[in-house]
Amino acid sequence: MIKGTRLDNIIFQVKLADVPIGISALYDSTKQFCRDYLTREKICFSVAVNRSDLIYEQDAAVREAVCEGTSIHSFSDAYLETLALYRKIANGLLAYDTLLFHGSAIAVDGQAYLFTAKSGTGKSTHTRLWREYFGDRAVMVNDDKPLLKITEQGVIVYGTPWDGKHRLSSNIAVPLKAVCILERGEVNRIGTVTAREAWPMLLQQSYRPPQPDLLARVMQLVDRLASQVGLYRLACNMDPAAVQTAYEGMQ
Repeated sequence: MIKGTRLDNIIFQVKLADVPIGISALYDSTKQFCRDYLTREKICFSVAVNRSDLIYEQDAAVREAVCEGTSIHSFSDAYLETLALYRKIANGLLAYDTLLFHGSAIAVDGQAYLFTAKSGTGKSTHTRLWREYFGDRAVMVNDDKPLLKITEQGVIVYGTPWDGKHRLSSNIAVPLKAVCILERGEVNRIGTVTAREAWPMLLQQSYRPPQPDLLARVMQLVDRLASQVGLYRLACNMDPAAVQTAYEGMQ
């Protein structure tokens, strides 16, 4: 759990997906949380967190727990601030053709592969097997919530401080070769899927703001994402052999 000292107007700047952003936070731990992404470059936009944002995040966590039938937790305000901050940053980055996406992204030989699935399927376990299999050839980009910049030349995946409970990420940008929808299966097998088949999962795993104009922008970016990278579905048993099946299948 993130803990921090409450102060007023903790002002700093971060650079995420090549966009410098001004931050006004309530807790000193938030700046420490973002320490690997601090910058002094001229900012493109600013976000600020207030008390009502923290209440919103706690209520959202309760609604999600009720929906999924899991335990309800009360989080520290310092932790809730990091959630509120990323939500506001994600809204601002839509203007820069950048999506917040839920998945585990790993790079091998300078190309990134993004695994996405419903919670608990084993995304982090699968990318851990990739790191064990490829050794120094593999670099973890982000294990939970990377940023995807959709450009005319292709999609770039970026590390962020929001990198899951194991805190696995790197402050790097890597071309995204493929998105793979992960499923549990007794036999390892992989196959391509069409943009139409993948689209519901891609949208579900993208951050979707409630504002209609921003949601429409997310849907446009998901369309572009689906048209610019390889799309696959992998059934795997979490055995090391699944890595070879997945990697060779996405070449």
